[in-house]
Amino acid sequence: MTGESTFPAFPEGFRWGVATSAYQIEGAVNTDGRGASIWDVFSHRPGAVDNGDTGDVACDHYHRYREDIALMRELGIDSYRFSVAWPRVQPDGSGPANSAGLDFYSRLVDELLAAGIEPCLTLYHWDLPQRLEDSGGWRDRDTASRFADYAAIVHESLGDRVRLWTTLNEPFCSAFLGYAEGRHAPGAREGHGALAAAHHLLVGHGAATAAMRAQRHGGESFGITLNMNPVTPVSESPEDVAAARRYECYQNLAFSDPVLGGTYPDVERVVWGEITDFSFRRDGDLELIGTDLDFLGVNNYFPGYVRAAPYESVDPKPRTADDIGAELDPPESLGRTTMDWPVEAAGLSRLLRWLDERYPGLPPIYITENGTSGFDAPDGDGRIHDGYRIDYLDSHLRELRDAIRAGVPVHGYYCWSLLDNFEWAEGYKQRFGLVYVDYESQRRIRKDSFDWYRRAVARSREPDDSLIV
Repeated sequence: MTGESTFPAFPEGFRWGVATSAYQIEGAVNTDGRGASIWDVFSHRPGAVDNGDTGDVACDHYHRYREDIALMRELGIDSYRFSVAWPRVQPDGSGPANSAGLDFYSRLVDELLAAGIEPCLTLYHWDLPQRLEDSGGWRDRDTASRFADYAAIVHESLGDRVRLWTTLNEPFCSAFLGYAEGRHAPGAREGHGALAAAHHLLVGHGAATAAMRAQRHGGESFGITLNMNPVTPVSESPEDVAAARRYECYQNLAFSDPVLGGTYPDVERVVWGEITDFSFRRDGDLELIGTDLDFLGVNNYFPGYVRAAPYESVDPKPRTADDIGAELDPPESLGRTTMDWPVEAAGLSRLLRWLDERYPGLPPIYITENGTSGFDAPDGDGRIHDGYRIDYLDSHLRELRDAIRAGVPVHGYYCWSLLDNFEWAEGYKQRFGLVYVDYESQRRIRKDSFDWYRRAVARSREPDDSLIV
């Protein structure tokens, strides 16, 4: 384990935080008028989630948010990234606001500010109101309009106190894990529909940003969070190089090129031209999607090493959007998390340098998620020793520090996650938190990584050159 005495210092004003999302921690799914989301429905589908777990109770953060904010204050962080549950604000995805739902987030924001912690609000972390999915979900362009209406409602209520606004979290996952791979809600396996969902998510981002800017209180910053991996072919063979290009389009460029480059990926018709005619696009969409960002959120957990693979469907017409003739095949030399994700801290700095080179004039970047999972459990003394997480965070923060020194404009870091939580299709077996949650009693237990992160944040602010290695 890396010694804390050599933890690297970061620039003055660097934001330190932790992140969560509504469905993963709030629970209280039938409380105060909240409507059903696609994850409420999907998680209750037999076989959809490991062990039949659901987010019905999760970490009961809805009732325990003050306790959780006290933990954040103890960590000494600057900012807390959380998401608003759309069906808590608009139970059916449209119409007037549910005041009880908005009141919860108003209380949360006030409590954070009283604790000296800046709220960083994400409007959409995958919990689409089920009523909208019943009408087509993100495949339907109207959902983007409904999202803009919802954004305006939340912003009108909280914009006087919240300065950091993120429209979408990981549209890749919403579109492709949800509508192509079927591993996430709503559990669809489609080609054209999944690509339409990806596009309409980005249209929703642009429309929501415009709606909020039109009523801004002053001082707000608006951005989007993309999850990206640095992509490397496993060999120099033409087949693997071509497969890596396809995978890079699927994982990164389908979202980063329209948002940051004002264009669609030049390779997209090679990847998907036989399963869609892109008829869901309209004139003016690129200008809307490519609206200037005040910041970019980047989520990264692992690198993408890619090799060519057979297509699942020989006939291209019924292919799903994820059937691209490529598969991940990381080197055996890399360690693995309990999610079977490869661990390579250098991948984070490699990704950030790639972003900086591909998109000149990047806005400020925040690492909005980074962390690792484990099967954590208390020992005989009731403590949770997660040295592997400390090593992961330490190594990634060192790489982040090096990318900043190389000129990449990274202004903050949010550890995923404050709490163990409902890890989507993995249920509750995977634990990402700095704080252990006993789901039966809802007791919170600080892990070793909690104490390490608290000390690391404090040390990063000390003007001591000896901390810079």
